[in-house]
Parts: sequence; C-alpha cells; structure tokens
Amino acid sequence: MMPVAERKTKHPYISIDPKIAGGQPVISGTRIKVMDIVIKYEFMGWSADSIVDEYPQLKLEQVHDALSYYYEHKEIFDRKYREDQSFLASLKKQFPSKLKAKIG
Repeated sequence: MMPVAERKTKHPYISIDPKIAGGQPVISGTRIKVMDIVIKYEFMGWSADSIVDEYPQLKLEQVHDALSYYYEHKEIFDRKYREDQSFLASLKKQFPSKLKAKIG
C-alpha cells in the first residue's frame, strides 16, 4: 500500500494530511482544525481578531483562509458538526454526569 501524501488545496494556509487531526483540514504547520476556527467564529460569535488573540501563533490571513475554506465546503462542515453534536448528546444520555447527580 502506497503512503497517502498530504493533499494541497487552493487555500495556501490549509492542509489535509491523514496523519494530522484524523485527516481533517487544519491550518498548515499546526494541528488547529478549520472546524475549531469555524466553531469560534460561527457558533460562539468571536471575531477573526479574537481568534488570533486565542491562538497567537496564527496570523489573521490564516484565520480568514480557514473561514473561506469553510464557506466553500459549508454543507460538509455543517453536517459533520450536527453529527458530532448528536453523538455527544447520545453519550450524555448514556453516561450521565456523576458530579451533576451528586450536587443535584
């Protein structure tokens, strides 16, 4: 079996490598997933500048490229997000918080 090489995208700051983050798109040279940037921007309401404050190793253009990549693949990302949220909800039902039960 031939090794799978890192794929290039038309986004200079985004890379996909099966050995990094399970093959999810990341900011090149980091393990910061595009999805992490998207969640902060889209769902938590952070600005791109706030994201750079949170991840000082990133440049603003990297954050904007991650968001651009997201918008080009929005349907795929949104479906993955919904699936992940559904999975987490089922885990919470299956394994309720012991701490929450104690403090009731």
